[in-house]
Formats: sequence, structure tokens, C-alpha cells
Amino acid sequence: MKAYLEPEEVSALEKAATNLRDRLLIRVLFHLGCRVSEEIAVAVEDVDLVRGTITILHLKRRVKLLCANCGAQLGATHLFCPKCGNPVDKSKTEEREHRRQRTLPIDGETLDLLKEYISRSGPVVKNGRKMVFGINRHRAWQIVTECADRAGLPKLVNPETGKVHNVSPHKLRDAFATHAIKTNDTGDGLRLLQVHLGHASFNTTAKYRKVAGDELKDWYEKLWQEGKS
Repeated sequence: MKAYLEPEEVSALEKAATNLRDRLLIRVLFHLGCRVSEEIAVAVEDVDLVRGTITILHLKRRVKLLCANCGAQLGATHLFCPKCGNPVDKSKTEEREHRRQRTLPIDGETLDLLKEYISRSGPVVKNGRKMVFGINRHRAWQIVTECADRAGLPKLVNPETGKVHNVSPHKLRDAFATHAIKTNDTGDGLRLLQVHLGHASFNTTAKYRKVAGDELKDWYEKLWQEGKS
């Protein structure tokens, strides 16, 4: 069972779309490698049709546990506050919103598709913003899974857990990252991929190299090839 989609399988997925919006949704997920939450948050004003870029906004909410007595930060396993020493029978939570944004290039074919979609009045106005797709996360997942069924694509296995999953928006992000590493797995290539994907940690990006590569298998087979004609 496969762990990721090949570009030709994503192409079949795109062709299985029944309208321009769904085709564009699938194409942008793969060709930009963005998160589905980032894609559905893109407004027309975030797309620069002249420069060929899309500005992606990534919102992340983090919840901190604090001591109700002194306000010190607590870990999930703390029984006593490390600062004031009081028992942690009550705690309060503090939610913080982290905003990051990155501007990503778009390939010419995807840009042309975006121009066509916008010119056809595809975008939807929500809360004063002209949203490119105008759908929620759940609908985006439905579109991808329905197109995968029509295209006859197989389910995919998670190489770390062994669990089997349907083709989903995140699997298109995985496919982009794997394709990028197969194309360029140098140090510079991995660094640029980390920036493009918006990973805070390099380790998160590096996991795709394990998925993409057959280095261990090739290394092992070469051990027994020496001396053979």
C-alpha cells in the first residue's frame, strides 16, 4: 500500500472534479502545498495576478495552563506549582493567537486557472471579504474525497503509524512535499521547502525525506553487489 500520491494521480484527481472551483481547489492544494485551512482563507486581494503570488495567512491558537494563585505557567503533569508551591487543584487557561504569513509563487498554469475562475465571478463575498472559494473546511474535505472516489484512487497508509486513510486535502500537501524532495533533496532544497510549507521546525520538513527516499534500501542492496558481475 502506498504512502503518498504521485503527481499523475493528483492529475487524475483534478480531472475528476465536476466544476472549475473544485478543480482549482485540488490544484492549489497540490501546487502550493498549503494547508486546507490556509487555502479556504484566501481572498481575491491575497492573489497578485501580476507577480504570480498568493499571500497565505496561518493562524494558530495556543492554550497555556496557568497557576490560579500566582499565574506561573504549568505543565500538564504538574501536581504543584513550580513557583509558589501550591497544589494545582485549580488552574486557568490563557489562549493566544499566533499569526504568520508567507507569500508563495504560483506556476503559470495554476495562475491562468485562477484568473479564469475570478473572471467568471467564482469568488464569494463573506464578512466583507471576497473569498476565492467561499466554502468551509468540511466541504473542502468532501470535495477531495468524492473526487478521489471518482478517480478510483487507492487509500494511503501513514508510514509512521501504519494507519490507512482516505485521500484528503492534507494528503495533497504531503504529495507536494514528497514531490519537492524527490526533485531536490539538497540542504538548500530542504530549507526552501521548510519556508514554503511554513514549518516552524526543520524536523517537520525532514520527515518527508524519509517518505520520499529509498536510501536505506539502496544502501543495503549495494552492500551485496560488490564483487558480482
